[in-house]
Amino acid sequence: MRHRGAQAEPGFGGAEHPQRRSGGAQAEPGFGPPTRSSPARRTRPRSRLRAATVSSVRVKVWIAHEAGRGLLGTLPDGVTVEVLTGPDEPLPSDPATVEFWVPPFLSPATAAHFAAKLTGLSVIQLMSAGADAWVGRVPPGVTLCDGRGVHSESTSEWAVTAILCYLRAFPAFIRGQAGRDWSYRRYAPTDELTGKRVLIVGAGAIGEATAARLAPFEVRLTKVARTARDGVHGIDELPALLPDADVVVLLVPLTEATRGMVDADFLARMPDGALLVNAARGPVVSTSALTAELASGRLNAAVDVTDPEPLPADHPLWTMPNFLLTPHVAGSVRGLLPRAYGLVGDQLRRYLAGEPLINEVREGY
Repeated sequence: MRHRGAQAEPGFGGAEHPQRRSGGAQAEPGFGPPTRSSPARRTRPRSRLRAATVSSVRVKVWIAHEAGRGLLGTLPDGVTVEVLTGPDEPLPSDPATVEFWVPPFLSPATAAHFAAKLTGLSVIQLMSAGADAWVGRVPPGVTLCDGRGVHSESTSEWAVTAILCYLRAFPAFIRGQAGRDWSYRRYAPTDELTGKRVLIVGAGAIGEATAARLAPFEVRLTKVARTARDGVHGIDELPALLPDADVVVLLVPLTEATRGMVDADFLARMPDGALLVNAARGPVVSTSALTAELASGRLNAAVDVTDPEPLPADHPLWTMPNFLLTPHVAGSVRGLLPRAYGLVGDQLRRYLAGEPLINEVREGY
């Protein structure tokens, strides 16, 4: 039986916007345009959930990894777990009988269209924090949940690593190593993280985890979210904050409001020599504007995502010495599956017990 949740609308939300979560606790707002007096996000009413009791349930679940079977925890009798590693792979059984689907991590937008074949589907549980590839493509009546909390550790680790690697000139030293060049005289002394002014744009779960990991480096932290709260500035203050930031870390989701948010004007407000770090989504940043600033030598960038992605082999960014790139690996760590399937198992138990799900995607995030 399907529950019929509200259809998501594109919004400007933190990549890990906690307000959309259930469990009673209200968490920090993320990025998004002002919405009806900034309401707390609702969990689905119990009356909209499956009515089956745990003892009588018969539910089929498709997951993306064979290893996930052993990571779900204890499930009631009658739950059938099958593995579909991708929409283009042979189907393990009749797709019309699947109620709960866990697509592969970082599935492309085309995977969302596969959900139309699952005519009995009630829930899509993503392993990714971002849902931009799925918003607006999920069949009516199907609840979409993201992987908030799964990537807080890994993505915040990547952000801190990228900042340190760039400031301490590791890319330059790696090039020196490749050329068997003891490059001390060329690159030392390097910059340092200690004392830097770091602006985190997107104060959701990943943003808070990044702030916690940066704090021991004696940085001066500033956080921005959609709406101001204690210790966090509102998005309307961002233009005035950019000129005072040595490092700007992007941790917002991709929504209609964040697409192209980092444009020529945004970059022009950053001080000379500042570092832009993108651990969000590639289209949050205007690639042409970033390329122009980096070509001038005025700014620096360390990114895990690009637009387009992959970055074309002939793109000028590849050869710029003030540009550090990793191929969208921030969340791809060995701890991903245990954390992701721990969440999936918890969600399944909520679903089977008729309890509200968490991490429900609304207004685009």
